[in-house]
Amino acid sequence: MGSDFQVSNFTVLTKTHSREETHSLGKKIGDLITAPMIIALSGDLGSGKTAFVQGLAKGLEVPDQYYITSPTFTLINEYPGRLHLFHVDLYRLEGQVDAEQIGIYDILQGKGVVAIEWAEKLPESAFEDHLAITFEIVADESRQLRFFAYGQQPVNLIHALGKV
Repeated sequence: MGSDFQVSNFTVLTKTHSREETHSLGKKIGDLITAPMIIALSGDLGSGKTAFVQGLAKGLEVPDQYYITSPTFTLINEYPGRLHLFHVDLYRLEGQVDAEQIGIYDILQGKGVVAIEWAEKLPESAFEDHLAITFEIVADESRQLRFFAYGQQPVNLIHALGKV
């Protein structure tokens, strides 16, 4: 990730300069994940959340036969891999979402990696240990990503990412 990658305590700030770089960053993170984890994604439409999850799926060894697309209408897609990937999209839901009502607590307690687009629609109490990533559009192709680690596993992941 070069000079754009900065670690400060439990926060990371980085930039990607293309969809491919965002995808590649997701793959690097997927490669590093060795245990179930929750990844909370937030940012405007078109900011790179789904591209990131597509790369994450590659790193988690989701077979190529599965095309990773945002589950805007189904809310949750599940993919097999080295660790199961649950891709959640809460965009269409209004206001703050009752996590129990959509059945998300079951997958949050499960044995896979859960990537949640529009995670800010869940109450803060929905999960404790997680990696939060905020995507910001800074130019046509450039994105600024802020990573916030909550818990030891996400902190370890950020430190390992800084060494890649």
